[in-house]
Formats: sequence, structure tokens, C-alpha cells
Amino acid sequence: MVDALPCATSAPGTVYFDSVYFDSVDRDRVRDVLNRFYHPVSAGADLQLDVEVIQLGPLTVGHLTFARSATLDFSEAAAYHVTLPTSGVVRSSRDGREVVATPTTALAFRPGDRIQLRHEPNTAEIDVRIESWALEAELAGLLGHPIEGPIDLPPAFDLTEGPAHSWSRLIRLLRDELEHETSLIYQPLIAEQLCSSVLSGLLLSVSHRYHDELVAPAATGPPRPIRRVLEAISGEPERAFTVGELAAIAGTSIRSLQSGFRRHVGSAPMTHLQQVRLTRVHETLRRSDPAAVTVADVAHRWGFAHLGRFASAYRKRFGESPSETLRSAT
Repeated sequence: MVDALPCATSAPGTVYFDSVYFDSVDRDRVRDVLNRFYHPVSAGADLQLDVEVIQLGPLTVGHLTFARSATLDFSEAAAYHVTLPTSGVVRSSRDGREVVATPTTALAFRPGDRIQLRHEPNTAEIDVRIESWALEAELAGLLGHPIEGPIDLPPAFDLTEGPAHSWSRLIRLLRDELEHETSLIYQPLIAEQLCSSVLSGLLLSVSHRYHDELVAPAATGPPRPIRRVLEAISGEPERAFTVGELAAIAGTSIRSLQSGFRRHVGSAPMTHLQQVRLTRVHETLRRSDPAAVTVADVAHRWGFAHLGRFASAYRKRFGESPSETLRSAT
């Protein structure tokens, strides 16, 4: 049985919906579902499992149930991924060492990691995928300044106490709502708030290089006019902003805006806009099919009109050309 809601758009910042439910599907159907919602996967010929998945914009939450032992092998994670066993044992490896997860322990993977999940019989798990741009934008928003991704999530983390235990309950709540077609999670306003809660909750629950800064007492942030401009840029980086338009959003003069950005953001407004656009281009190229899109298409989508200057800025930021990123896309 399949229940699907069409995706309105896959553009960052937009909440769209998609969901499936399958009972005891075979290997080919499993591969189709996992490729669609998670990452390219290979699996054994005798694989069968039950699958429930919901996608809320950049967040995917699925419940997978295995009657027999099984191995799922994702050659490379295309996003952040967390596996929370609800019963049984799941074994994996990261950075050359085996990691064992039970209902008290979660596994975490970063973009580019190989994911191999080896399941004992009668194992069930919740698998969470978070698009890279979304988690990194959430962290940057919480901190009030740009970050350098990817975020170094730990290979495993304890779910028995503290913020991580609370976060796991939130994920289980989403899983419990999967079968209810009238659930509030299908309301865009609620879905957007849930997405943000899951993303910020994960960032607050696990160790990473920004965690101490994130949980430290809040310092005085940028003044409200600067925050309005940062939010406008984050929400529509592809928009052809001028510095005058940004000053109008801030409600200040251009000179005051530029001075405020240098003091509170560390760069000029248009430089910050370019860096946000470059990040969006980079993430889009990494997820795109080289046979279906061109670098020019993606650059224009995110507001770059001059391809030569774009390519130079991209190489300076990421150490490779845009076409190299696209060719290596998964």
C-alpha cells in the first residue's frame, strides 16, 4: 500500500510532504524506497522488511522493521543520517571502528560517510535523514554567524538521559504519527516548527565542535536591523538584492548597515550574501544528477549572473571547480 503526497517543491526553506507505507516489501521495492528517501543502497537478495517513511521538507523520518538478519550498504551518505534502534541490535562502522547500537544508543553519519547497517533478526529502527544545507543553516542561525560544514556529529551517542533522550522521544513522536492521515504534522505551520525542533534539538543533544558555543550563555547578538537582513538573505539568497534594498529591510542607511555587518557579522552585506549563495550552490551540485543539470543552471538558480566571477569565487571557497563538484555528485 502506498500513500503519497506530492512534493510542492524541493527548494530550501519550503516545507513539502511525501510519505509511503509498505508491508513486507521485497529487495527491489526496498531499494527503490531507500534510494528515493535516503541514499543509494545495495542489499542482499533475501531482504524483506516493513517500511514507513514521511518526508517533511529537509527532514525524513522512517521506521524500518527487519524479521531476518540483513545488511544495508549505502556507499556514501548524501546528507546527515541518524539511526535509532527501537528493538534488536544494529552494527556499523565509522572511521575504521565498529559501532554497536541498541535502543539505548543511536548511530550518526555525516555527508560523505559510508553507511553500512548490519541488523540482527527482529530488529527495528528509526532512520532520520537531514539535508546538509538545512542542519548547517539551523546551526548558523542559532549561533548568529556562518559555520564551516560538515558538522562533526559523533559516531554514536547515548539516548538514556539528558537532551539526547528528550530528542529521541521527539523522533518517536513523529514516528507514531506516520499512520495518521489527519495528523497535525501534515499542516505546513506545524511541520515547519517540528523540522526546526528536530534540527536544533539534535545540535543541542550531541557533541560537535560548535556545541560549547551553542550551549554557552547567550551573548548580545546582532541588533534587530542586522538580524532582519540576515533572515532575508537566508530566506531568499537567490533574490537580486542590492545593498540599498538590504538597507531598506534593515531600516537604516547603507553606511550604518555596512558598519553594523562588519561589527556583528565580520563581513560586508554583499559578501555575506555571496557566501550564502555559494553554500547553496555547493549543496545543490553535490545532490544533483550531472546528466540532468548544468553548473550554469544551478549558478543562475542561486542568483549568480556572471559565471566567470562565480567560478572563481567557488574555487576559492571550496578548493575545486563547480563542475568537479557536480561530477562527483552522488
